[in-house]
Amino acid sequence: MECKLAVSLMHDYLDDDLSKEQRLMLKEHMLTCPDCRMQFEELEQMDMLLYSLHYSTPSASDELTERILSALPVHKKQQLWVKWVKRHPAATAAALFLVVMLFSTVSVWSQDSQLMVHGSNLDQVIIEGNTVILPEGRTIAGNLTIENGKAQIFGVVEGDLTVIDGSLYKASTAHISGQVKHVDRALDWIWYKITNLVSDVAYR
Repeated sequence: MECKLAVSLMHDYLDDDLSKEQRLMLKEHMLTCPDCRMQFEELEQMDMLLYSLHYSTPSASDELTERILSALPVHKKQQLWVKWVKRHPAATAAALFLVVMLFSTVSVWSQDSQLMVHGSNLDQVIIEGNTVILPEGRTIAGNLTIENGKAQIFGVVEGDLTVIDGSLYKASTAHISGQVKHVDRALDWIWYKITNLVSDVAYR
């Protein structure tokens, strides 16, 4: 019998949960192994001590319990936010996702300063440096989005006009059938992206 198995059987022996054959095997092993014999004696003494404490007077037992508890290391109280995280794992995951998305979006927004123009039939617009011009008499059939540039609208936009981190000049000859959105700040830009994403999902 290996010592590891013998140690596991010792507890069952003290609880009187071993069969006759297992008892004999354990005793034979302890006769030949002084380490296991010593460990069994220590377990037996501990078992007897616990038994005597259990049946001792209540005041002595309470005093011993108090002494043992006072000797144990004091665990630091968990902070409120740790408890909240453990109680609300789904909300925590959602909050972390939003924070990561917020920082990544702000990072992209702050780094991307290149002029970008989105829309249909963009051959109707004229781009001079970072200025996008829709001349009088020309029409954009749909939405027009200009990022990081100046928009000068003299013609017709048959949809929404959105200018992100730029400026907008709308002439008296201009006609925009949809909404005019002017986004100047990072958080507005994030909100614009989120609402666009939600509307795209809703219409699919």
